[in-house]
Amino acid sequence: MTTLHITVGDRAQLREDILNFIQHAKEDELEESDERAVLQFGTYDEFVDSLTPLRLELIKAIANEQPESMREAARLVDRDVSDVHSDLKHSEVLGILELKEGGPGGAIQPVVPFDKIEMHIHYPLLEDEDTESTPASAD
Repeated sequence: MTTLHITVGDRAQLREDILNFIQHAKEDELEESDERAVLQFGTYDEFVDSLTPLRLELIKAIANEQPESMREAARLVDRDVSDVHSDLKHSEVLGILELKEGGPGGAIQPVVPFDKIEMHIHYPLLEDEDTESTPASAD
């Protein structure tokens, strides 16, 4: 199963994961299961702006129905073709789907190469979150 991992707001963790991945690659220790597709958003607002409920509905419809064209994808979600085209282009830039040429009649076919999406959202509630300090103890 191919999973897209979406993380939001925890750039330090992503950096650590990337450094570990590079170290293992240098040591030639990578296994096939270690390959991960990751999409990182710096803030919750960036995430919400990019993955709107309409875009997620469109991505899910494409994954389930495998339409042969953008027009067919628009029909699946009962939306205007130009709006769907814009959402598909945005999703392609993010790496969530691919737009393949050569469909019926030269149509561009949207393809979602993932079976599922897992999301991890780091959403601090306190403005001045100090993640480096040790919690106080009652001695």
